Amino acid sequence: MQAIITSLLETDLYKFTMWQTMLHRHPETQAEYTFVCRNDSAYPLSDLASEVSLALDKLCALSFQPDELAYLSSLRFIKSDFVDFLRIFRFQRDFIEVKAMGPTLEVIARGPQVHVMGFEIYVLAIINELYFRRFEAEPALIEGRKRLAGKIELLQAFEQEAPRAHPFEFFDFGVRRRFSGAWQREVVTALKAQLPQFFKGTSNVLLAKDLGLVPIGTMAHEYLQTYQALGVRLRDFQKAALEDWVQEYRGDLGTALTDVVGMDAFLADFDLYFAKLFDGLRHDSGDPVEWGEKALAHYARLRIDPRTKRLVFSDGLDVPTALSLYRHFADRTQLGFGIGTNLSNDAGIKPLNIVMKITKANGQPVAKLSDTPGKTLCHDETFLAYLRQVFKVRSA
Repeated sequence: MQAIITSLLETDLYKFTMWQTMLHRHPETQAEYTFVCRNDSAYPLSDLASEVSLALDKLCALSFQPDELAYLSSLRFIKSDFVDFLRIFRFQRDFIEVKAMGPTLEVIARGPQVHVMGFEIYVLAIINELYFRRFEAEPALIEGRKRLAGKIELLQAFEQEAPRAHPFEFFDFGVRRRFSGAWQREVVTALKAQLPQFFKGTSNVLLAKDLGLVPIGTMAHEYLQTYQALGVRLRDFQKAALEDWVQEYRGDLGTALTDVVGMDAFLADFDLYFAKLFDGLRHDSGDPVEWGEKALAHYARLRIDPRTKRLVFSDGLDVPTALSLYRHFADRTQLGFGIGTNLSNDAGIKPLNIVMKITKANGQPVAKLSDTPGKTLCHDETFLAYLRQVFKVRSA
């Protein structure tokens, strides 16, 4: 079988930024990550079990290469001791298991968090590519190129609109749900060449390195969720996570994720201290306009000029939605748009909605209370109810 992942740089930037923080702050943490498919597939994902297992064998044989380590070292927020750790790092096959469970595919990674947290994006990319290899590739690529050309034309036409206070900027966030690695590279290469005025980077660190793009990313849900099990009072876990982030990066990577327990609960913790220290906020669930208005109102209450801050939208975006949000907010604040599946897997075949989320840390359940009910994830209903009670979040 042709290898799917050939470089350990082919993952999202935020895996490295969270990895470094946990290595420095909580290297002893044990964690469990579980694969979930949220929608119906064209055939049972359990059919892929043996191929996924083989692909993971190959992943665990990879190590970071000198040029890859040199690239990471060139990013000013990556510390030299973290690069030294990566120099000797290899994924351990014993820490991840793959099973066919009836029609479903079970993938669970368990072990020291600094040894298992990196599996996520590779697992999702592997499952996606193996899944879509079973469809006829040429018609899909023809359709994908047609749709990509339409997106480019739409943005070229948008350029004729009257300028607003802040520019339109978007990024590729498509590693985890892409049609294939080759297709993502083709898409990103085309966007860089044809839309340099709008296209400003990618979360895919390998593509950023190879194509001379800015690598984009800060934190994901797993980072904040882990703090639910790190010994701080549960009510204070968000503040503890944000504080560690501030201390680790001291001004870099200043976009905070807001929906681990919902936007309202997040803003209750995001006081003047954090609002001044972080450059902006990232939306990943719930109504984006409502979320953005809440964010701007919060900055106004704190007497912070929202024009100095940035709102980043990243929840299931396509180009028309991004442009609509831009028109709504662009005269009031800086904006960014992370588009994933609609760039890297819009080829006429229904994409998989797959995730691999942290479910336990240090033997305790952790949870996300998303602003979109279908995105809430926890295997322990008792803990979920307790988390809702602590943060006064109503059950959806």
